[in-house]
Amino acid sequence: MTTTTGPDLTALKNIQQQTWSSGDYGSIAWITVPLADELIAAVDLVPGRSVLDIATGTGHAAIAAARAFCPTTGIDYTSTLIDTARQRAAAEGLDIAFEVGDAEALPYDDDRFDYVLSAIGTMFTADHQRAASEMVRVCRPGGRIGMANWTPSGFVGRMLKTVGSYVTPPAGALPPTRWGDPGVVAELFDGQVEDLRTWTTAVRQRFLRPEQYADFFIANYGPTVKAAGKLDEANRAAFRADLIALAEEFNLATDGTFVSEWEYLLVSARKR
Repeated sequence: MTTTTGPDLTALKNIQQQTWSSGDYGSIAWITVPLADELIAAVDLVPGRSVLDIATGTGHAAIAAARAFCPTTGIDYTSTLIDTARQRAAAEGLDIAFEVGDAEALPYDDDRFDYVLSAIGTMFTADHQRAASEMVRVCRPGGRIGMANWTPSGFVGRMLKTVGSYVTPPAGALPPTRWGDPGVVAELFDGQVEDLRTWTTAVRQRFLRPEQYADFFIANYGPTVKAAGKLDEANRAAFRADLIALAEEFNLATDGTFVSEWEYLLVSARKR
């Protein structure tokens, strides 16, 4: 009898953690700052209610929630990002509990938070279904779950697809941009939430020129840093050229700079 086993999600998670620890995500995180306020608005955050920001990174959504006078916790499995988040909160005098922890095994009791949020974070977990279930578990009944996720066809989705065309994703890895598909989001939360609403919007990004965007991401963004590091000189040059071509395809500027709209999906749902 032949038996089959599923992907080694622990090994996959370790690879992903190494990816996000590479480069300088603190610099890349500038891009997602505006998404935090949009996410806060999407869930119609009520001051004084408790908030959990999962895969907080450098703390954008957590900081936005704390600015709205909400008791806030932020969690991420990359300790260096948590260190940066703590420094940012301290600089503003915000009392946020930033903790190192796993989005797929949250160290919190059931029904703990009024709002459970994730801005461009949970979408990069190894086990998508488990991550969705954990978001629901720690949210109180009647509480609200909110997410901001890059879409498959938007600029970042296309960039990640470009990465995958040069470097084969780890075994068992699901495309993170699945979370940017309303149908997939509905499946992941099926039976656990109600009043599920999704809509797309975009954040405008600006760079000096397409080439500067490509070099900035190759130097700082975990997935592109890792991909470039695995390529020989010729393929690395081709990879850079493809990133430049992608920027040119999406470019709205006509003056030599690079300006584009990066699409993402907003998600708002109420726990049953």
